[in-house]
This record gives sequence, structure tokens and C-alpha cells, in this order.
Amino acid sequence: MLDQTNSFGRELRRRRLAASLSLEQLGKLVHYSKGQLSKVERGLKRPTPELARLCDVQLAAGGALSDLVPRQAVNTPLPDSGDEGEVWLMHLDEDGSSSFQVVRRRSVIAAGAASVLATRAEGFGTHDLAGTGTGTATVVDASRVLFDQFRRIGQASGPASVLPPLIAQTHTLEQLSKRTGPRTRNAILILASRYAEYAGWMAQESGDDRSALWWTDRAVLLARAGDDPGLATYALVRRALVCLYRGDVRQAVELSERALESDASPRVRGLAAQHLAQSLATDGQYDASMRSLDRARDLLAQDTADPGAPVLGASHVPDVVSMFTGWCLYDLGRPRQAAEVLDREHARIPEHALRTRARYGVRRALAHAAAGDIDHACQLTRDVLHSARLTHSVTIFADLHRLAHALGRHPRNASVRELSPDLSAFLTHTTSHPTHATNHLRATNL
Repeated sequence: MLDQTNSFGRELRRRRLAASLSLEQLGKLVHYSKGQLSKVERGLKRPTPELARLCDVQLAAGGALSDLVPRQAVNTPLPDSGDEGEVWLMHLDEDGSSSFQVVRRRSVIAAGAASVLATRAEGFGTHDLAGTGTGTATVVDASRVLFDQFRRIGQASGPASVLPPLIAQTHTLEQLSKRTGPRTRNAILILASRYAEYAGWMAQESGDDRSALWWTDRAVLLARAGDDPGLATYALVRRALVCLYRGDVRQAVELSERALESDASPRVRGLAAQHLAQSLATDGQYDASMRSLDRARDLLAQDTADPGAPVLGASHVPDVVSMFTGWCLYDLGRPRQAAEVLDREHARIPEHALRTRARYGVRRALAHAAAGDIDHACQLTRDVLHSARLTHSVTIFADLHRLAHALGRHPRNASVRELSPDLSAFLTHTTSHPTHATNHLRATNL
């Protein structure tokens, strides 16, 4: 690690001198102080991937500097989603917390828990559902409307507020599918798969990767049973995102490429191309990242899915490819361009989508901070803290952690000093929450 740090410092100094730039001049270009760069060049301070990408761009190094940055080792494998049976246990506590567990049926029976406050399956009305299907259609339509409402609630609150009802509704629909005729069974199963997929996303937002993967796998099983095999490919995209947040860029690229080259629907392949672009940008591959974004736009333009069906992927971003472009430009060491794109696209997000506005608002602030607009970055950060507190997202928390690090390079700035107590209090409070997985802090090192 020390040898790599020294190699980076020597190469940075060589390229800086070749470009006839002083430490102070380069510092102004990448918005680092002369003292910070001096420590990096002398091997006294470890370079960050962000600094390497910024210097790569300013010194036209073509990624040579990024290649010298020590990468954080990924010591933990992607967790197995696990599947231990068909009995679901939900615990709801008076303090608002909840837990979900899948156990083997015989374990529940052995514990004597099978009869506790049980609601018998006959309550589904087996005879009626197997008949005309009218009652079933009403339940499906209502559940579809309810799904949209859950997604809306998830935009304005933490995962803990929506996970219990999502789990209950998934179970209800799954059981309902077993008691209805073939005409509507597939529709019920596909809707149940969307509930399970969204439960996986909320579990990931809470920092529980294992539960996120379990629910994603459950969604795949339900979708296949409903004759919708495309969700299996989308599961690769979700796994790629988990890998990226855990710092395993290589695995994220491989999973995204597998999904992209599959025979899935244009939408699923378009989402795969987006996440591939994000992974490639994290790896400093500008041309490949931009090509993947172009491919994503082409594929998503071919999407012919039923507009009334639940949407896979982001549903509150008007132009998701442009938003991803802004974030990729940031990761590629082009913060000024990134800030321009993110400013434009953030203004188009609906006001009620607090989670989405907070996520991209923090990324927007990061881009402005890296571009040297420190006062504006602080104002943007202050604007999103309230929404971040409401939504309890580890994704947003990880980006705020990165933002705090970026702003910390400017301790004498008045806006930074004014913001620091509130930002520090938020990060400290969030870290103390047991629902936030430390794995996601690896995203701060991407």
C-alpha cells in the first residue's frame, strides 16, 4: 500500500512538472490545497480515487494516475440470499421497529407457534375466486393502486414504514394466486413479484443486503410462475448495484454485462446498460461509460411495456439516462459538467419524491463541491438534510459521508463552518442506527 502511494506521488509530480504547473496551480484546477497535494506527492497522504480522476483529467493522463491508486480490498463475498422454507414470521414492536424471518415449517410447528393468532386460508374465499374471476379482478386492481401508494409513501419515509405492509401484501397475493382460476393467476403473480422486488429495494435502502437479495430472488420466482421470465435478468442488475455499493466494481461490471447481452426486454437491458455505465465510470473508463449510456437511451426508447403496469427501476426521474450521465461525469473527474447536468435534471423531479430529490440533491452538491463551488454545495446540502432524515437511506448517507469529506478540505470556508455542526450531527445519528449497514460505507471509497 505504501509503495503504491509513493508511486502515485512520484507519477503525479512527474506529470505536473511536465505540464509546467506548480502545486498551487494544479490545486486550483482540482480544488485541493497546495499542502494537501504536497503531502500526496511526497507519499505522506494516501490519494483518493476522486483526486486521481480529477488529476487524470487535468493532466491528460488517460487513467494512468487512477491505475496507481490503491483499491480497497473487497473481503466479504456477496451475501447469499438464503431460502429456508415457506413460513413467514413478522414481528412488530411497540417502538415502531419490525423484523421478518423465513423459517422451516417444521421448526415453527415444533415451537408451537403455528396456532398463535392464525388467520385461516379459507378467508380468501376459494369458491368465489375459482368462479367468474370478478372478485379477483377487483382485488388485483385495488392491489395495483395500493402498490403505487406504497411507492409514494416510500418516497417520503424510511424503509421501516413500508416494508411490513409490502411483505404482508406479497404474501396475500401469493396465497390468492393459489385459489384463483388460470385467467387471472398470472396477473396476480406478476403483481406479487413487483411487491417483492420493491421490498428488496427498501431492504437495500435500509442497509440489509442479504434481505434485499432474498426478496429479489423471491420476486424472480413469483414472476417466473406468472410467465414473466424477464425479472430474472433484472435480478442481475440489482445484484450488480449491490456489488457496486460494496466496492466490487469488477463483479458489478460482469453482472451488468450479462444482463445487457441477454434476451430480456429493452427496459431491463436498458437499466443494465445504465448500471454498466455507472460501474465503468467508477473504474475511470470514459469512452466505454458514454457508449453504455448511449445504448441505455436507445434501449429504453424501445420500451413497449404496459404504461399501467408497475415500473421496474426509477419511477420518479423524468430522464433517468441524463441523470445517470451527470453522476457518471462526476465519477469520471468532470465535476463541472456533472453539476450542469444534475442541476437541470434535479429541477424536473416531482416535489413529492423526497427520497429521489434527496439522493440526487446530495450527488448534485458533491459535483458542485468538487468543481470548487463550495458555498453553493453547502446550500444544496442544507436543502436536502431534512429529506435525508425522513427517508433513512444508506445510499444517501454514503453520499453525504463523501460530501462531508469533500467539504472538510475547506475548513476555513464560512459556509462549511456553518454547515458542519448539522451535517456532523446527521452523520453521527445515522451511524448509530442499527438499520444502517456498514457495508454501504464502502461506497464512500468508490
